[in-house]
Amino acid sequence: MRKDHRSECVMNRMVEMFGDQWSLLVIRDIMFMNRRHFRELLTDSQERIASNILADRLQKLVKLGIIVKSHDPSHKQKVIYSLTEKGIDLLPLLMEMSAWGQKHVPGSGLRGLPQLLKEGGPKLKADFIAELRESHRPRSIAKKKARRPLRNRATTTRR
Repeated sequence: MRKDHRSECVMNRMVEMFGDQWSLLVIRDIMFMNRRHFRELLTDSQERIASNILADRLQKLVKLGIIVKSHDPSHKQKVIYSLTEKGIDLLPLLMEMSAWGQKHVPGSGLRGLPQLLKEGGPKLKADFIAELRESHRPRSIAKKKARRPLRNRATTTRR
């Protein structure tokens, strides 16, 4: 993690945190697709991130306090990545970036859970944030495979 910064400008500091092409996609996959293990993040993403890059970004996001790494109680050799409150607070940013992209990037569009959240308005977003908090707390890690209602509704929508 960088100790010196080009400036103290908040936009500069954000670019220093998330300015690479992978970090926000890793957060997207953890947040919206419930991919919590290294292997899921590596093999289930459309963008096909290299394993060394994924390992580096996960380590960076842990150091930044965006995600935490904990042991998976169901498998001694696996770890689970969970969003911290700081990571969950990125939901509005990701939603705004998605809305901007849908409007200004030809051929892009919202699908699945982001589309459902956009259509559902503030109440559904608040419900999803509450679900994220519940599912990413350490005591709920053992239940991580249980699909949440919002995620279930998103998978039944058009992809």
